[in-house]
Amino acid sequence: MILLFNKPFDVLCQFTANPDQQPAPPTLANYIDMPGYYAAGRLDKDSEGLLLLTNNGRLQHRISHPKHKSEKHYWVQVDGDITQDAIQALRQGVKLNDGMTLPARVEKIPPPAVWERIPPVRYRKHIPTSWLAIILKEGRNRQIRRMTAHTGFPTLRIIRHQIGKWRLGNISPGQFVLLTK
Repeated sequence: MILLFNKPFDVLCQFTANPDQQPAPPTLANYIDMPGYYAAGRLDKDSEGLLLLTNNGRLQHRISHPKHKSEKHYWVQVDGDITQDAIQALRQGVKLNDGMTLPARVEKIPPPAVWERIPPVRYRKHIPTSWLAIILKEGRNRQIRRMTAHTGFPTLRIIRHQIGKWRLGNISPGQFVLLTK
């Protein structure tokens, strides 16, 4: 079975927090009481949206292992009015300190109809923001944030809305749906 969870902002993608960190940040255990389920992949604490959990080790491996290259779909809000040159650089792949990224599918989009983030994204009256749809087949640590910063448009918000065939749909932040097939 697989569980589709809408991970809120500032929640760790693990079931236990570091006991030395006080106050302890919220974890998956604050939202999910399903023994035997484990995350298939991760989302940064600062990112929101679809997280898959499963009680099937083979399925967990197939979803999360880089060799299977499951497509991950994101809505990304960046600081500034993004240029076509920056979008083209993201499409071709950018050189980060850990090497070139694979080419990504990137499009500028209108702001998606999503929930308000708590806390809200910072707002600066005279500096616009842009929304992008980004599809990756790899998942390096903080990859989207590093890619957009490299092109001069720092990330303000990331929402993952699809992994492979699984979609977030209308699952509210902090809620999950258990699929039996």
